[in-house]
Amino acid sequence: MNATRIIAIRHGETAWNVDTRIQGHTDIPLNAHGQLQAERLAQALAEQDPLHAIYTSDLQRAHQTAATVGKRLGLTPVTHVGLRERGFGAFEGKTFQEIEIDLPEDAMRWRKRDPHWEPPEGGESLLTLDKRIRHTLNSLAAKHPGEHIAVFAHGGVMDILYRIATGQDLLAPRTWALTNTAINRLLWTPQSVSLVGWADTSHLDDVSRDEY
Repeated sequence: MNATRIIAIRHGETAWNVDTRIQGHTDIPLNAHGQLQAERLAQALAEQDPLHAIYTSDLQRAHQTAATVGKRLGLTPVTHVGLRERGFGAFEGKTFQEIEIDLPEDAMRWRKRDPHWEPPEGGESLLTLDKRIRHTLNSLAAKHPGEHIAVFAHGGVMDILYRIATGQDLLAPRTWALTNTAINRLLWTPQSVSLVGWADTSHLDDVSRDEY
């Protein structure tokens, strides 16, 4: 069978998650709660089917989460820049409220999920993000036919992966959770991507937080 089983994980919690600040490419570390989430995740994955490889965004909040799991499982995470969060340009470091006040026109286009809109000062459009994540997913999964891998990334990446696996349009409102260190399961073949399970937080015992 050529299918690749994939576990997709959003990083553990950061201080900016708590403050509802947009992180994007800004390199924010896990807070203490996020490290606890990573440790709970590592324990849960150690009790499940073995992984053959771990890939992670190069941003430290994802890399720290992956490293915690990798240490428990005896695997060294491989860094891949294609798993980075969406670049949010001038939005980065601002809270949702600050964005509404400082950049109201851009905030409106963001809320409406305009696929062509790019956050000012070098941000990525949804179309650009979607293309990047599709390419990265196909590239990594194709290396592991018949195997089981994990990818550690970010809320925006998880959102695109869910849309890819379910056929949801970029404009569709999000109705699914993007919880820190939730276990999300996909099945990849050269012909398709399907959703196996989403937002399993049974290992967290109420120590989770959704993405905006």
